[in-house]
Amino acid sequence: MAFSFDEPTGGLGRKRFRRAGTLSEINIIPLVDVVLVLLIIFMLTAHVMEFGLEVEVPKVKQTRNTNKELPVISVKKTGESYLNEKPVNINLLGQEVRKRFPGATEVYLRADKETIFDALAQVINALNEAKLKVNVVLQPEDKAGRG
Repeated sequence: MAFSFDEPTGGLGRKRFRRAGTLSEINIIPLVDVVLVLLIIFMLTAHVMEFGLEVEVPKVKQTRNTNKELPVISVKKTGESYLNEKPVNINLLGQEVRKRFPGATEVYLRADKETIFDALAQVINALNEAKLKVNVVLQPEDKAGRG
């Protein structure tokens, strides 16, 4: 026989509605869930991390201080050729370079990106016949935005 002496009324039916004392135990199930999720995330992203030496190289700004005018041959997309912004006949290209720049051994070739290759080939051939080294002028692509 079970009697309850805690209740002043002594009724057995009222005890199930009465709140038991405070719960002093820590519920670790949510903690374990969070730790397992973090472990899974770490395991998935660990192979993505790069391992190796981290070396920061010095940065330099290369400048070439010269007041000397260099022979620059520009070819427009129409095929017209210019020697330092002055029109020049393609057949007289080597002679004009030698006349304007005595002692020059190399020239810089700058062409529009839409220039027909035939016009470029003729300019390069004329410069090679004059025994001049051809340096092609290129513009580096901007890393921030493709240009």
